[in-house]
Amino acid sequence: MGFRFAHNNFNVLDLDKSLKFYEEALGFKPARHLDGPGFKLVYLSDGGKTPHELELTWLADRKEPYNLGENEFHLAVTADDFEAAHAKHKEMGCICFENPAMGIYFISDPDGYWIEILPPKM
Repeated sequence: MGFRFAHNNFNVLDLDKSLKFYEEALGFKPARHLDGPGFKLVYLSDGGKTPHELELTWLADRKEPYNLGENEFHLAVTADDFEAAHAKHKEMGCICFENPAMGIYFISDPDGYWIEILPPKM
């Protein structure tokens, strides 16, 4: 018996704002979606570079920000051009933590989720 990663989920308050952020910051675009009574699920793809998806969940009744605790979890992605990615994210104002000693940094999405940006060979 074997298992493969399929997707990760982030719950979001403003789906349109999140979709815009993920496309602008990372180039992730909707691959598929599911609309139900009081919720929407949108699965973001990296354009086929990997089969992994990021599921954004929007709940109609949710009005207050999600409690991310100490936010000790994150999603990690590699950047083909790390320097250009860093410059873009700096311009966007979404870098929330840098670790030059490790050669990585983190960006924060509109809901406060952290995404680790790695160079191509980490």
